[in-house]
Amino acid sequence: MLDKDGYRPNVGIVLCNSRNEVFWGKRIREHSWQFPQGGIDHGETPVEAMYRELREETGLLPDHVRILGRTREWLRYEVPSQWARRDWRGVYRGQKQIWFLLRLIGRDSDVCLRVSPKPEFDAWRWNEYWVQLESVIEFKREVYQRALSELARYLERDAKHHDTGGRNRVCEELDKQ
Repeated sequence: MLDKDGYRPNVGIVLCNSRNEVFWGKRIREHSWQFPQGGIDHGETPVEAMYRELREETGLLPDHVRILGRTREWLRYEVPSQWARRDWRGVYRGQKQIWFLLRLIGRDSDVCLRVSPKPEFDAWRWNEYWVQLESVIEFKREVYQRALSELARYLERDAKHHDTGGRNRVCEELDKQ
């Protein structure tokens, strides 16, 4: 599913632990690391897609996380033509993403990379929030930087106003957008 400008709607997930470290997944059989992300299926809201992708890529369920915030607008990146699917070349420009910042309220042991029949990651780790982005494929780095910059304010707000019941209220607000 592409929009009229050739961008595929997508969600990105920045998952933080209690120390504000972020989850990084190592792409299966590659030496690159990235945040969980994936396409929005027809009829899905960004929140629904985020929870589906979270489950598929990390094994985490909605009860394991709390939504702290999301980007206000779509963040876009272009994909070099050699990375595009053959049948999309000429029409496909890249991804447009809504990024979510989540807090892990479960345990590290709740993470399971083998939930999906086609896992995205073969390893994972926690890194500092402002980790260097050299291990991210070059054409995604600017979007990662923009997402981290925009979402950082929610970490500060969460530290000041920790609200254990906030997840449901935030989900309802995000579904309206």
